[in-house]
Amino acid sequence: MAISISPSHLSGILISAPFFQKPNGLGFSSVSCNSVNPFRPSNFASDCSYRSASQPRWSRRLVKVRATILQEDEEKVVVEKSFSPKGFPEKEEGTSGTLPSDGSPQPSGLEKWTIKVEQSINIFLTESVIKILDTLYHDRNYARFYVLETIARVPYFAFMSVLHMYESFGWWRRADYLKVHFAESWNEMHHLLIMEELGGNSWWVDRFLAQHIAVFYYFMTVLMYTLSPRMAYHFSECVESHAFETYDKFIKTQGEELKRLPPSAVAVRYYTEGDFYLFDEFQTSRPPNSRRPKIDNLYDVFINIRDDEAEHCKTMKACQTHGNLRSPHSYPDDALEDDPGCTLPQADCEGIVDCLKKSIREPPANKI
Repeated sequence: MAISISPSHLSGILISAPFFQKPNGLGFSSVSCNSVNPFRPSNFASDCSYRSASQPRWSRRLVKVRATILQEDEEKVVVEKSFSPKGFPEKEEGTSGTLPSDGSPQPSGLEKWTIKVEQSINIFLTESVIKILDTLYHDRNYARFYVLETIARVPYFAFMSVLHMYESFGWWRRADYLKVHFAESWNEMHHLLIMEELGGNSWWVDRFLAQHIAVFYYFMTVLMYTLSPRMAYHFSECVESHAFETYDKFIKTQGEELKRLPPSAVAVRYYTEGDFYLFDEFQTSRPPNSRRPKIDNLYDVFINIRDDEAEHCKTMKACQTHGNLRSPHSYPDDALEDDPGCTLPQADCEGIVDCLKKSIREPPANKI
């Protein structure tokens, strides 16, 4: 039985990174990927927290977490769930409508409603697409996975396109975002190659549908990311959360059969051979070299694809607090907690409106 520990009891606990290493045979049975509490932008305390360039350096060996204690004979993982679009977070969990008094700035009423509307739209769009996929692919798993992976790569292309545009204008100089988003797209590309190897793209109509949805999704994400990065990251989190749940359900219903099938050759090469820099790069909630999958059969392939989706979900959650995303390789192995580091100021902005305002107020010569 999983023993849940209240976040309020763990908010000050530091647990070493090896705590996160999954024992052999322990898998995820469910996950609810969520957005960061938008009402605490300067106090991001979750399992995927990273400091911004202006925050003090802290050792990668210590990670601040909210945890659920597990027994090895259970298959359970819990990631905090996004607040319901039907109500604000401060009105949930018995908080009596008050925000935590932690010194973080409180948003205006307009900002609260903006966040609520953004996430409500995202949830509506995601659920609509899920209903369409359920209707078209209720008994064709590999074809459904092919469509999902074709779509899942698109947001990372869109994010990088907008960030490269900002770089050209001198508005953005944060390399970590580009590195992590490219690593995420690289991971999703290998998921797609695996599904193609399994025959998910064998029907022309599936390729036509997936590719045309991807084109529309790209331009929609570019527009959304330009106007509100927070909204775009939350929408991507919703997509990744659905992908996790889809793979998790498939593993539970087809697990025994999958264990009797040989692994995908693409999966063996990706998960067990070559350079693991990009594999570690997209997993921003864990230190590099802390996850090295084993691939003995097709069951192991889908276990690792599912776990990848959980990592994407955590990264998208981290991105919703501006400036918190950091590359796992940004922390030197020999970093000391009292080392102030040598972090230079970095130009950045949050959406096209913020970028335009900063470009007017701050001359380009003052940006690095």
